[in-house]
Amino acid sequence: MTDLAAVDFFSDPAVSQDPYEYWDYLRQQGPVTREPHYGVVAVTGYQEVMAAFKDHQSFSAVNAIGGPFPPLPFTPEGDDISAQIEAHRHLFPIYEHMVVMDPPAHDKARSLLSKLLTPRRLKENEEYMWKLVDSSIDAIIDKGRCEFLTEYAKPFATSAIIDLLGVPVGDRPEFLAALGAERPEGNRVGALDGEPVGLDPLQYLDDKFVGYLAERRRAPQDDVLSGMATAVYPDGSTPELIEVAKPATFLFAAGQETVTKLLSAAVQTLGDRPEYQQMLRDNPGRIPTFIEEALRMHSPTKIDFRLVRRTTTLGGVHLPAGTIVMLCLGAANRDPLKFEDPHEFRPDRKNVREHIAFGRGIHTCAGAPLARVEGQITVRRMLERMSDIRIDESVHGPAGHRSYTYEPTFLLRGLTQLRIEYTRSA
Repeated sequence: MTDLAAVDFFSDPAVSQDPYEYWDYLRQQGPVTREPHYGVVAVTGYQEVMAAFKDHQSFSAVNAIGGPFPPLPFTPEGDDISAQIEAHRHLFPIYEHMVVMDPPAHDKARSLLSKLLTPRRLKENEEYMWKLVDSSIDAIIDKGRCEFLTEYAKPFATSAIIDLLGVPVGDRPEFLAALGAERPEGNRVGALDGEPVGLDPLQYLDDKFVGYLAERRRAPQDDVLSGMATAVYPDGSTPELIEVAKPATFLFAAGQETVTKLLSAAVQTLGDRPEYQQMLRDNPGRIPTFIEEALRMHSPTKIDFRLVRRTTTLGGVHLPAGTIVMLCLGAANRDPLKFEDPHEFRPDRKNVREHIAFGRGIHTCAGAPLARVEGQITVRRMLERMSDIRIDESVHGPAGHRSYTYEPTFLLRGLTQLRIEYTRSA
């Protein structure tokens, strides 16, 4: 990257691999600045990203996934385009899912999800995960090496969310097989070819859960799915089955993606910085902060989008209604005005929990508590059961000259593979 002013963030393969130099360049132009190719306004400042997240009166989440792809299905008119957004909402990608909803629809959808993510259910799921992590490590530990994403992180994340949502035990192998398949590059969310994500890439999950919920409404059982099937809105009205299934299936897909990326970032750090391994073994109470710093440094979601609903200002910049805004989470989490030495991994960073890897405001990731527990449990048990975790130098190169490949998308940041070696603890 020599001419940063000419970089196309949405198609440049080099930037998809390492966006931080480009984000630093944008921040030098100001925390809120317009990129030259699509007229998208990029927000790299921590305070400014936070302000946009919290102001859902001015910023709509309707384009949260696609950003400028596809282009807006209407021509914005006036200083308040709320009515236009609602009239054309069905033309935006995954419009039926909570992540792109605005109040009051978002509030209703989130209320259904809160019936699932109860403290009791999360505690039960955590108990399951302690058993799951050991069985997952059992499958790889005697080999002394593995490809961490495919052999541990992806099946672990999928199995954990399968349990949380109460998928019947007999159907779980089908889910693991169906959701473990690699997606063609062009179908990735945020692919560099400019193709928009399909209107509903989660149809498989929707169909499965609607079927489960229909069965439970006909014949309730003492299980998680029955609780979902009988959930009602705050006003007491009964939702359609698909309205119950949508929040659950998006949590399923997003949780799988986020957790896989978090786990691989944490283990990559342990391999690159082996001095942290014994530190955390001696002080396991420091593992939660270590996980938070991994999230800050390697935000699984690089960017989030908003559409200016009402003409406003952000960071002193005038934003007319209809402006597409790119909230750069990965940049905000390395804003030097917020985090000292932001490009340095500090396992004891004091304000690390103020990172925004999971967003903020009404769209804070509902699965964040689940992801954190999965990360903490995985790191703790790996350190207890493995005496030495190493990056496979035959694949990724020697220390100081590593070679890692990340998914070629502008939206998400995650390794395509992580090959590690390890020694079983005595």
